Amino acid sequence: MAGEQRGNLKMAEGDDEQKANGNMPRAFISYASQDAAVANSVVENLEQHGLKCWLAPRDVRPGAQYADAIIEAINEAGSVVLLLSQSAVSSPHVGREVERATSKHKPIIALRIDAAALNRALEYFLSGSQWIDVPAIGMPVALAQLTEAVGRGSVQAATADHVEPARPHARTGGSAKLITGGVLVIAVGLAAVLGLRFWSPSRNAAPPAAAVAITDKSIAVLPFLDLSEKHDQEYFSDGMAEEILDLLARLPGLKVIGRTSSFQFRGKTDDLRAIGSALGAAYVVEGSVRRSGEHVRVTAQLIDTRDGSRRWTETYDREVGDVLKVQDEIASGLVRALQLEITDPVRLRGNASAHTVEVYDLYLRGLHVMDQRNQAGWEAAIVDFRRVLELDPNFTPAGERLADSFAKLADYNFVTPQVGFEQARIAANAVLKKDPNSARAHAVLANVYGSYDFNWDGAAREFEAARNLAPADPVVLRAGATESIAVGRWDEALALADAATSADPLAAAVFHTRGHAYLRLGRVREAEVSYRRALSIAPQGAWTHYFLGVALLLEGRAGEALTEMQQESYGGAKLAGLVVVYHALHRTPEAEAALARLESQYANDTAMSVAKSYAYIGQMDKAFQWLNRAYLQKDPDLSLMKGDPLLVSLVGDPRFKAFLRKMNLPE
Repeated sequence: MAGEQRGNLKMAEGDDEQKANGNMPRAFISYASQDAAVANSVVENLEQHGLKCWLAPRDVRPGAQYADAIIEAINEAGSVVLLLSQSAVSSPHVGREVERATSKHKPIIALRIDAAALNRALEYFLSGSQWIDVPAIGMPVALAQLTEAVGRGSVQAATADHVEPARPHARTGGSAKLITGGVLVIAVGLAAVLGLRFWSPSRNAAPPAAAVAITDKSIAVLPFLDLSEKHDQEYFSDGMAEEILDLLARLPGLKVIGRTSSFQFRGKTDDLRAIGSALGAAYVVEGSVRRSGEHVRVTAQLIDTRDGSRRWTETYDREVGDVLKVQDEIASGLVRALQLEITDPVRLRGNASAHTVEVYDLYLRGLHVMDQRNQAGWEAAIVDFRRVLELDPNFTPAGERLADSFAKLADYNFVTPQVGFEQARIAANAVLKKDPNSARAHAVLANVYGSYDFNWDGAAREFEAARNLAPADPVVLRAGATESIAVGRWDEALALADAATSADPLAAAVFHTRGHAYLRLGRVREAEVSYRRALSIAPQGAWTHYFLGVALLLEGRAGEALTEMQQESYGGAKLAGLVVVYHALHRTPEAEAALARLESQYANDTAMSVAKSYAYIGQMDKAFQWLNRAYLQKDPDLSLMKGDPLLVSLVGDPRFKAFLRKMNLPE
């Protein structure tokens, strides 16, 4: 049968021929090279469900002409899946593939993975296509719909009876049908628009989390735009937004999305419906700051993400000396617009009002560099926060952030635990001496007690104090989840991580924590999904490729694990990962070389990783030697040793129980 005739058959009626010709692809995957990671994930998902795909360069036969192979594959495919992105719009070869598919009357299913605007050529060829809009519904839902669409040959068949299509985003002309899957419902923790092209569920991935409705009393504060002439006031505009967020977070009955998640939408406010859906927020606050000399203009507005209506807006023209009170006025305006009842007006008085412009400016600069979430950023933030406290020792938020910055440097092995955690302890205690109700300071101390002192009673006490003061703070919730993992309460850890995800759905660190809990519960597929979500949010984050690689290794996918380990950004984690993966692949010389480098270069930074490497390759005595070395070094990774799957070979050894007792951990 000719390719043209085969393309005109309905896929639902082609099962007999599929069985007769097992090589006939159900779908040809058209994508730009920049979207290769997404393309591989889509293929993996479809083929998991028995839907054969054709993907270049994977399926180009050795010796075949590349262009001829593509033409033949399109001719034989039952449908074409187009990964529609800005890169695809700009790609000449994608345009030629779409044109070829159209000329052969192939059904084209456009999986829109970002806010791409069509050029005239693609708009012409796609005017009759079916659409699945990833930014509106999230990748997990989109993949489920795509699987059904490819299997049946119709996106309409994948639409649930009660799902109403939404208005198209960034679309002009044509009669394309847009599948949204219900944009007012989200799966908790779905990757947002910014991360979609990096998120890729595995063939063993667990189903998405249960969907929850967006509550009316939920809000996200987006980063304010810097409209200053020199565009050098981003730190100031960010600080304004954060102060407003912190004020709103004090109000009972209002769910306020964490800064880590909402600030990922910097400059991405063209589709507030998708942002609201991704964050689980009924409303967003957006605004701008224009600073010129001693004059500042601040504009803020409240938008309903469900229908795009503007509920409140205000502009403030002030001198710099007066602008410190503007966030208080904005918060009061938002409260009135949301019709919230405030029994304690003091809750709406910000931190900045009692401080000088110089102090506040330094504090905002520290927040801005802290956002880099790397060694340079945390070190620069420490300088700024210390200067703030020299000028104003009573500025509690600066003390909280100082303590947290020191703890982060220790957590990520950028300084020794003795330096980082001891300085974090000093800073947190200094805050609590002046303000016993600082939840963030209690949370930092919980980390110090657990990761550094191995004092789990102290960690639990500090966590409870923090949670009583700020029960919905995602930083506090994650601290509790980490403590629960350490002592073996893994179900409790997941519950706390779920709560943290609800409050801050795009915080990569929370998905690390979830992944750790899942691994210890033996739910490796779900751990993989969590680590992939972390990676989609922060592609350059330290340790994330390593954690994902470990999950893949435990699933028996050592080849894929190797790819992840090779991409790890932190050198110690990369070498530790290569040791275990090379060992699993029986590449012994390479495993030994990686282990030798790990010992020589990172013995003083991550002794626990060396111990886990020796445990995995079966050298028990060496593993215990390095565990003891990690104990002497106060390696923070040691606090999460209980249930670590790479240490499973040690569990039956009496020395392991003795070591748990030394760590004050339950056996």
